[in-house]
Amino acid sequence: MQINELFGQGKTVFSCEVFPPKATSPVDTIYKTLDGLKEIRPDYISVTFGAGGSAVNQSTREIAGIIQKQYGIPAVAHLTCVNYGREEVAGLLAGLRADGIDNVLALRGDRNPDLPPKTDFQYASQLIRFIRERDSQVGISAACYPEGHPESASMMDDVRHLKEKVDAGAQRLVSQLFFDNNDFFEFLEKARIAGITVPIQAGIMPVLNRKSIERMVSLCGASLPRKLTRILSRYGDHPEAMREAGIAYAIDQISDLIAGGVDGIHLYTMNNPDVARRIADSIASIRAV
Repeated sequence: MQINELFGQGKTVFSCEVFPPKATSPVDTIYKTLDGLKEIRPDYISVTFGAGGSAVNQSTREIAGIIQKQYGIPAVAHLTCVNYGREEVAGLLAGLRADGIDNVLALRGDRNPDLPPKTDFQYASQLIRFIRERDSQVGISAACYPEGHPESASMMDDVRHLKEKVDAGAQRLVSQLFFDNNDFFEFLEKARIAGITVPIQAGIMPVLNRKSIERMVSLCGASLPRKLTRILSRYGDHPEAMREAGIAYAIDQISDLIAGGVDGIHLYTMNNPDVARRIADSIASIRAV
């Protein structure tokens, strides 16, 4: 099943992202996360490729297979190219397909200063075209950035590159995290004007820890609106209060996005199924309207 088939069915698509356990932890520690996520019945679950894409991450393939075979939930495997050549990518893709993984999220990946990048793929659009030319049946998703990619010269330049991804074969887009819905809706308008018609999911990350989110936004370039900075200032040193306020902020943000007609919500769970369940339960009734 290709993930793009989920869209246009009369409800807002709701999906979750998980990441493989650390190399020092056994892969089966992911079962606790998946057991919790199964209860909220996401439309699909994506699995990240690994920090910086610095090594062939077999855990991604293994976990994606577990999600589909043992939990009966469609899986999307992240696939990065910054540290891989054409033959290596072909091998990774073949391995995923052999395990029945029909959907990938094609990304350039973060550059690792300790590992010189390969030169076969400079951009995600090149990876997407390579995958599409090798396998016309695989479902390809790509990333988008409501506030622009940190390396883009301008928002217009970023949207132009995004159109190149779609033209290369991306069938669906999922956004980087953001905290101001106005940024997403303005980006969405620019994308549609540019002729990008594929479904675009909004990526949402609940803010549960002040230091973690400040580090995250420094890496991805997302901005913190005044409403959220007030929350961080008031509750940042009080873990339980911060957790509750962060969940409430995410629920409010998602509710507004669904009311605005968003194609889907992609929840960055950080492998925390309890938070994901609370959010999913809170938006269950409005998703189906």
